[in-house]
Amino acid sequence: MSKIGMIRTLGRLRTAFVVILTTGCVTSCRTVPAERPSNLAAKALGEGRRVVSHAGIHNVLPVADGLISGSVPEGEDGFRTLSQLGIRTIVSVDGVTPDVAGARRYGMRYVHFPVGYDGIARQRQLELARAVRDLPGPAYVHCHHGRHRGPAAAASAAVALGRLRSAAALAFMRRAGTSDHYHGLYDSVASLAPASADALAAVPDDLPEIAPLPGFVKAMASAQQIYDRLAEIRDADWHTPADHPDLVAVNEAGRLENVLRALRDDARTRTAPVGFQEMMRSAHDAARSLEAAIATGAPPRALTARLGRLQDSCRACHVSYRDRSSAIPQ
Repeated sequence: MSKIGMIRTLGRLRTAFVVILTTGCVTSCRTVPAERPSNLAAKALGEGRRVVSHAGIHNVLPVADGLISGSVPEGEDGFRTLSQLGIRTIVSVDGVTPDVAGARRYGMRYVHFPVGYDGIARQRQLELARAVRDLPGPAYVHCHHGRHRGPAAAASAAVALGRLRSAAALAFMRRAGTSDHYHGLYDSVASLAPASADALAAVPDDLPEIAPLPGFVKAMASAQQIYDRLAEIRDADWHTPADHPDLVAVNEAGRLENVLRALRDDARTRTAPVGFQEMMRSAHDAARSLEAAIATGAPPRALTARLGRLQDSCRACHVSYRDRSSAIPQ
């Protein structure tokens, strides 16, 4: 290039640079079109790379296109945040009755498909997939804390619908914080394959907003049965008993926490004497502490101490209420 040409080129570059400094780049001056809710959600939630929290929802993580998992929405803040993220369907896999009215106030629909800690049955995986596929999206799948059952359920739906492969689904569960101790949850996702159109078509059209749950007295009996199974595990030094190979400590502790939380929040508990309400909260706190200790690999001695505190809490409640026929709500 000649010297004159170089001077002209540098002049044009200098002019362009001045324009950029005085007017800004072209893209910053354009009117940016409004993003679709699903795109907005993907950006707000970290593009699926990390777990985040927002007002009223926690442990939030995108699963696949149009599908997000997280914790139970906490009141108005939770529902408002989900609405701002464009969510239109909420799928609960928790054992507690969902706040259907709260979701409706924000134009969202609930589906209730409770699952356990020992795994998700094939039929329930298909029901979850059907709900995610057929109801308006994006969909938000939650358990209580958003770490174990919720991510496993969301991963199941994604795999069944062909939106994730099994390996990616398992990696998603680990990012969500699903404990390796919940072997059944991981196994149910690892063994799942994309569902055929016929298999999904065979799923009943009934997608309940509130699934039938056991009554108060039955739930109390269930809590006692679960405690008895935990006592068997304790007697086996917190290993699976040889004569009960189906018993896994973290699964049983998760079940007990779920049942006691449902009892704590039950309408009958809320209308019971204040002392009964406090004892139910104490029992639930003890169960939650035991589950957390098992999931984090606490030593047997610590687990036995936590189970003992749970037993003491339940025994005190029984003395004050269960053994007095008119004191406990029926």
